[in-house]
Amino acid sequence: MGIPKEGEFVTIQSYKHDGHLHRTWRDTMVLKTSEYSLIGVNDHTLVTESDGRRWVTREPAIVYFHKKYWFNIIAMIREKGVSYYCNLASPYVLDDEALKYIDYDLDIKVFPDGEKRLLDVDEYEFHSKLMDYPEDIDFILKENVKTLVDWINNEKGPFSPEYVDIWYQRYQQLSKK
Repeated sequence: MGIPKEGEFVTIQSYKHDGHLHRTWRDTMVLKTSEYSLIGVNDHTLVTESDGRRWVTREPAIVYFHKKYWFNIIAMIREKGVSYYCNLASPYVLDDEALKYIDYDLDIKVFPDGEKRLLDVDEYEFHSKLMDYPEDIDFILKENVKTLVDWINNEKGPFSPEYVDIWYQRYQQLSKK
């Protein structure tokens, strides 16, 4: 697979540090690609967990992946406003099979009122020991938490007020074709 084009679909695969498949999203629509990033949308997308459980996403969500940052961002469009779920994760790679990244457990959730919560710290500590995360990975992830919080506080990139509107409108245009 070359670089996917606007309107095409990709599969997203999340792995754990030990290499096992964690979660798969099928049919994420690509809205934009660049040399370093991919913006897409999930809307009633089939998700398969590592244990085989399946579920479908409930609302449209704009997804942002980058090849240099150790996080990805999901902007969930809900009736009460946009909520963000930010995964601390390796930069993505794209191959013939899917867009792939390693999920490093830590997450930041941003609520529509701007409240931020760092989630899954216990899970991170547990997996860090279990899978022997290297010290440099720990350092990189903690630095990327700071970067992510800066983006949130300063409404950079996916956190800018216009971002979700622009990309959701583009998704609606592409869906009508």
